[in-house]
Amino acid sequence: MRIAFFGDVVGRSGREGLAEHLPALRRRLGLEFVAVNAENAAAGFGITESTARELFDAGADCLTLGNHAWDQKEALTYIVREPRLIRPLNYPAMSQAPGRGAQLFETQTGRRVLVINLLGRVFMDSLDDPFAAVDRELEACPLGMAADAVIVDMHAEATSEKMAMGHFCDARASLVVGTHSHVPTADCQVLPGGTAYQTDAGACADYDSVIGNQKDEPLRRFTTRISGGRYRPAEGPATVCGLYLETDDATGLARRIEPIRIGGRLSQTIPAVELVAG
Repeated sequence: MRIAFFGDVVGRSGREGLAEHLPALRRRLGLEFVAVNAENAAAGFGITESTARELFDAGADCLTLGNHAWDQKEALTYIVREPRLIRPLNYPAMSQAPGRGAQLFETQTGRRVLVINLLGRVFMDSLDDPFAAVDRELEACPLGMAADAVIVDMHAEATSEKMAMGHFCDARASLVVGTHSHVPTADCQVLPGGTAYQTDAGACADYDSVIGNQKDEPLRRFTTRISGGRYRPAEGPATVCGLYLETDDATGLARRIEPIRIGGRLSQTIPAVELVAG
């Protein structure tokens, strides 16, 4: 199966960049399933129904979230109506967080893709243990049996926590990919057990920025320690950052992982693939 995952969409620039490039990428790479982290899609903070619709219209099959999941209050009700929107799995049961943290999708060819969204705990909002949460989900929907592919979005600050999650899920997931840092890392690889891994997918954002935000306010806070207002997404052309994954049809494990970067300021890279006619 050919799958793509795209990192955090930041504001209008990120949404427009994805809308510009994703349809052609789906055709060029023969993608069967596309997941996108969208927790910064609405003016840099959270998601709304209208911004989610833009991303679905662009070609996303699933949207994952993160620590900004509820910044837009309408997300609390929209997620109940939209099964393609996934929030972190490891909310405490007593929080009664709406929506779902994992969802099994069926592609147009009838293959099943399990998507799991997790929130890290190091330097982040303290939720329940993401390792215990993902372990239960992988046991309930095992790769190669109940699911033809499993994608784990580890939305976390610490690279060590993301790497630990990759090794924890090795041989049980097709892909473990980090989000939240907004900077694409150069460590995409297939782990020894067959799980593809990258510490951070990067962002779909204007990179003439501070992690997707206009530079003035972050610089003010770093240099003066005084806030001058809200962060605002940068508005220049976005670099669409993500990764391409090929899985083995028999096992669901990874055969290949490569970065995707297109548009904007960063160096460009699109995997070379051979499409089979018919």
